[in-house]
Amino acid sequence: MSRLTDLLRQVRQTDTQLARDLEAEISELTNRRTFGLVFEAHQPEAVELPGRSIRRGDKVRLLAPRGEIKAKDDRLWRVQRVERVDGQRVAHLSELDSQQPETQMASTDDLIVVAEFSDRIYPGLVETGRVERDPDKPFHTVVNAENYHALEMLTYTHRHSIDAIYIDPPYNTGAEDWKYNNNYVEADDDYRHSKWLAFMERRLKITRELLNPEDSVLIVTIDEKEYLRLGLLLEQTFPEARITMVTSAITAAATRAKTFGRSAEYIYFVQFGESAPVALELGPEWNTAKTKNKLDLYWSRLIRTGTGTARTDSPNLFYPIFISDSPKGPIFRRVGEPFYGKDRNEVTAEDGIKVVWPIRRDGSEGRWQVSPPVLRELIDNGFAKIGPWKDETTTIYYLKRGERAKVESGEFPVIGNRSDGSVITDGSQYRPRFIPTEVWRLTSHDAGNSGSRLLAKFIPRRKFPFPKSLYAVEDALRFFVEKKPAAKILDFFAGSGTTAHAVMRLNRRDNGRRQCISVTNNEVSAQEQRKLRKAGLRPGDPEWEALGICDHVTKPRVTAAITGKTPEGEPIKGDYNFTDEFPMADGFEENAAFFTLTYETPLSVRHHRAFERIAPMLWLKAGSRGRMICDLGTQGWDVAEAYAVLENFDRADEFMAELQARSDALLVYLITDDDAAFQMACRELSAHHTPVRLYESYLHNFQLNLEGTV
Repeated sequence: MSRLTDLLRQVRQTDTQLARDLEAEISELTNRRTFGLVFEAHQPEAVELPGRSIRRGDKVRLLAPRGEIKAKDDRLWRVQRVERVDGQRVAHLSELDSQQPETQMASTDDLIVVAEFSDRIYPGLVETGRVERDPDKPFHTVVNAENYHALEMLTYTHRHSIDAIYIDPPYNTGAEDWKYNNNYVEADDDYRHSKWLAFMERRLKITRELLNPEDSVLIVTIDEKEYLRLGLLLEQTFPEARITMVTSAITAAATRAKTFGRSAEYIYFVQFGESAPVALELGPEWNTAKTKNKLDLYWSRLIRTGTGTARTDSPNLFYPIFISDSPKGPIFRRVGEPFYGKDRNEVTAEDGIKVVWPIRRDGSEGRWQVSPPVLRELIDNGFAKIGPWKDETTTIYYLKRGERAKVESGEFPVIGNRSDGSVITDGSQYRPRFIPTEVWRLTSHDAGNSGSRLLAKFIPRRKFPFPKSLYAVEDALRFFVEKKPAAKILDFFAGSGTTAHAVMRLNRRDNGRRQCISVTNNEVSAQEQRKLRKAGLRPGDPEWEALGICDHVTKPRVTAAITGKTPEGEPIKGDYNFTDEFPMADGFEENAAFFTLTYETPLSVRHHRAFERIAPMLWLKAGSRGRMICDLGTQGWDVAEAYAVLENFDRADEFMAELQARSDALLVYLITDDDAAFQMACRELSAHHTPVRLYESYLHNFQLNLEGTV
């Protein structure tokens, strides 16, 4: 290592960036895992930014000539300067990552900007549309972006505030269905599994910064090609989490040569903090044990069973219960006090009254489950009853807390009382709540009927490969957000938008205000790309971008789900099935806003020249509700429903007066690089106002290169 240190010192004198890169690689090698899941930390991916104008200092690639379908030149170039030649913008380029770099000139029309994941980014957002049906509700959001950079953006707007993440990542089946370093990973790539793991690990590390560590869940679906590696990766990335894998049938059976037919996928539930699935009212197909619904409450024996059953274990729970008979049946007379004597026969009762003790089957003295005062209260409320008379061992029953709750909540309506005062209930309408096993086989989870064919109703003639069953996503989330009507849910492999659709259905059930953030890119399928290239089109052309996943599938599907109309304006035919059945044409009383991620320069941000692109992020951070402040106007401040912004401190008195008239909690963004001005403004804010300093908080968040640090 001493020799390496000397060599690095020499390199640092001539090329500091190369020295830093070498140090990072050496550190990676020396800290490499020996046991467990071992894989290469491959070169980070890169994302192309079609439509971004070419600027000096940009990293770019050369686009293939129009009409050609051959592989493009993947070399990276640095734009040294841009000039205008014969009315056309021309860039002077220098090759990157080469020992003998080439230089050339190229039209900016033939270049595309590239952002590598090792680069710091300063994100912004541009709104590209919205649909609004309930102004009082918060907005769901759909972000067109490379998901790694979108996750970095969300560390500013949603750090440690996400309640659930649901993702359906690319399954790495060997088909041309996922990209790495902007190239499709082929089936015969020796490193395809390693690349897939590196691809996933980078994203999973950022989710730690987004999920609420006190109570949240990460849900990941996967098939048999990667479920083993994914399970190990999840354990290594989140050692503190509780991980359960569910097997879920998604089709009747898909035949495969020389092995068993495939009918299932796997769902990992990664739980943090106090996260736990809640018992739900589930249909009969969830009841794999085929047990019948009970029409009556479950009455437990009052005598203690199991461990600690002897009188000597709890002497204060050994006491007599006095009962008598009547023409209508036995009745409670009174509950005695704890008996500490040696001979229980010393306790006598008047004529016609019998004494019952906690005597076990072997004749030994046991103990009751509850104390005398508690039993008296249970009897008064009808929650204790007498079994058939035997002798002093007559069985006494009582309702435990969970069963009492069913009566108190009205799930089991009381229709009368027995002679002993115990409640008689009607359970004919009762639907049990329970947590299922880790094997799910439900008709509603079929990916054909509830996925592909259902999607076709919302966006006819627009294809998307293997969409999830709407009801399968809804069910997976419901176990964790049923009791969280304002939950924030993220899907950063959003695809066709099934997760957002499922969240809207969950909201309709209980009038919830849950929000879904959906992130997907605008990638065009490999097959469609070949057709478009033959037609002379390239990324960035409107005709090309119109066929990308986000614009062609995700946004239209979310819009159609809310409005109840197809992109062509026709009412959607058919009804939702299984649970919460209603016409799809009814839509949802929900709102959605659509954005595209932008890449800003820190200088433009610091000088308040990027406010229009930063503004949507401030709105997201404030809860994605109400009006978005996009322009501060001539007064230099504004106050919306969820947040406020001050840039002109000469008008601070007016701004503060407006804030004082509001009693609700607000985020207050103060745009200043003057620490004294910021502190003075903070002193004037009320306790329910939360100050955020711009652009210091924004720049500090993104000056940390998240690659390898999150």
